[in-house]
Amino acid sequence: MTTTPFQGLAAVSPLLTRLAAERATGALLRDRGTLFLEDGRIVHAESPSTPGLDVLLTTGGGLAPERWNEAVSEAGATRQVARFLVDSGGLADGELEICHIAAIFDAAFFALSPGSGPSRFRRGATHWIGSVRSVPAAAVERETRRRRELLDAVWPYPQLDTAPVVPRPAAPGQIVTARQRALLGQADGVRTPADLAWVLGRPAFHTLLDVRRLAAAGLVETPHDRPVPVAAAPLPDWMTQAQSPDVALLRRLRDALEASL
Repeated sequence: MTTTPFQGLAAVSPLLTRLAAERATGALLRDRGTLFLEDGRIVHAESPSTPGLDVLLTTGGGLAPERWNEAVSEAGATRQVARFLVDSGGLADGELEICHIAAIFDAAFFALSPGSGPSRFRRGATHWIGSVRSVPAAAVERETRRRRELLDAVWPYPQLDTAPVVPRPAAPGQIVTARQRALLGQADGVRTPADLAWVLGRPAFHTLLDVRRLAAAGLVETPHDRPVPVAAAPLPDWMTQAQSPDVALLRRLRDALEASL
C-alpha cells in the first residue's frame, strides 16, 4: 500500500501535493504568493506579504544594497543571481542558504494561506534568483501547518496580523528583550506587522509571532472586531486587593474578556 506525505492530514494545498508527486517543474501561483518548483521540490518562493530575499540580505543582513543591485543587473537575465553573489565574494554560501530557506518558508506561509484564492500552475517557469537549495514540498506543508497552530497557541487573535501595532508601556519590572525593543521602537501606531517586517528586514511570519507574543505580554494593544463597551465591568476583589498585581496578566485577562463580549 502506498502512502502520501500528508496521509491522515488535510493537505494545505492539494495541488502542491499533486505537483510534488508528479515531480513537476514550474510556478504555482496564488493570490498571496508564488512557489517555484523543480522536480517537485520548492526552489524559491515569494509573496507581496513578506520581505523578499533582497530585504533579508540587505536590511536584515550584511549585504550592501549596491552588491545586490549589481548581481541582479549582471546575472538576472541568465538566472544566476545567487551564484553571482557567492562567486563575486559578496556573500558566503552559508549565509545565502540560510536567508534563502527563511524566505521560502516565510513566503510559502502566506502563499498557502486559506484566503489566498485559487491555485494556478505555470509549467516550466523558473525564477531569476537561480539555484540555491531546494526544500521538499512535504516539509513546506508541515511547517506551514505548524506555524498556523503556533500563532493561535501564542495569542489567538488574528486581527493583530493586519492591524497597526499600538505599543503599551511595560509594567514595572517587566522584562523586554532587545529584539522586542527593536520592534516596539518602530511601532508607531500606524505600521502593521507586515510594515515592521520590511522596516526591520525580518521574515514576516516571525514578526507576526513577535507581535502576538507582545500582545500576550500586554505590551501591544489587541484589536477586536466588535466595539468594546465604554463602561467595563469592575475587577474582582481578589485582583484589586492584591499587594503586587501582575499588570501584564490583568491586561491579558481584560483583552480576553473584551473579545468575548
